[in-house]
Amino acid sequence: MLPSPIPISEAESLVMEPLWRESPLASEQIVAAVQADSDWHEKTIRTLLNRLLGKGAVSAEKDGRRYLYSPVLSREQWQSQESRNLLDRVFGGRVAPLLAHFSRHEKLSAKDVDELRKLLDAIERKEH
Repeated sequence: MLPSPIPISEAESLVMEPLWRESPLASEQIVAAVQADSDWHEKTIRTLLNRLLGKGAVSAEKDGRRYLYSPVLSREQWQSQESRNLLDRVFGGRVAPLLAHFSRHEKLSAKDVDELRKLLDAIERKEH
């Protein structure tokens, strides 16, 4: 049985970024990393971190007088959830219309097309 998805907001994902790069981190380190890429106040970042803790997306371990935070939700799990939500919401759960959209409206490089061909070949081999 698949674990239940842990839905996180776009803002919460920005707080997860430093933890996905390196963990465990103290809250001060998370605040500094997020502030390096944004103009968010410390209180906002700590609020989002506490939300993530409450949702079970991160865990906290006591280390002396502070807590060290680690991701429970991996970047790959989050990407899978987000991509599935996008497919379901915008393309009726189908990948082909998504690729058709990108082929019509976005510039796909030769490298992108080559990677897609290899992926389709791998999928085809797996099904046989």
